[in-house]
Amino acid sequence: MRVAVYARVSTVDQEPENQLAELRQYVSARGWTSVEYVDRGISGSKDRRPALDQLVADARRRKFDVLLCWRLDRLGRNLRHLVVLLEELRAVGVAFVSLNEGIDATTPAGKLQLHVLAALAEFERERIRERVHAGLARARAQGTPLGRPRKAPSTIVVPGGSVRGAAGVWGVSKTTAARWINAGRTSRLHVGGLVTP
Repeated sequence: MRVAVYARVSTVDQEPENQLAELRQYVSARGWTSVEYVDRGISGSKDRRPALDQLVADARRRKFDVLLCWRLDRLGRNLRHLVVLLEELRAVGVAFVSLNEGIDATTPAGKLQLHVLAALAEFERERIRERVHAGLARARAQGTPLGRPRKAPSTIVVPGGSVRGAAGVWGVSKTTAARWINAGRTSRLHVGGLVTP
């Protein structure tokens, strides 16, 4: 069986050799062949990591059958990201083994553990959604305006009479600049140096 060994250390001062030594021993004991992916000096909270990105790309090409890591927190610290990654690997037929947690998705018990993790991640997403909706409802009830505040200038100056020029001066899109000019949202409008009421 072909296995991808993943190791990660958070700082460049650390060495992944402790992880890799145990992982190599496990691979040897199972009689597998392995390829190693190592991220050095990269936090586990980042979803994008060079070696991990390459691992996922190789998984899609079916270059290995199992992903092996030392501990779950080496793969990711965010439960949602971890579950999404493992689900993506499962969809392309790659099993998962975490050495220290004893999770082995090549077995029925390991698959059950992954389903429990997925359920926890979904529960976490729903709780966050509930809190966001409750916060928005409270803000509406208190009369707090929602959305990005408008920042129309008190005096509209259209350099050279162009909407594009005005958009550049105000730091907004051409559409917003045209809307402000057409709506006459301000008291005075300067067009090419001419002032109109």
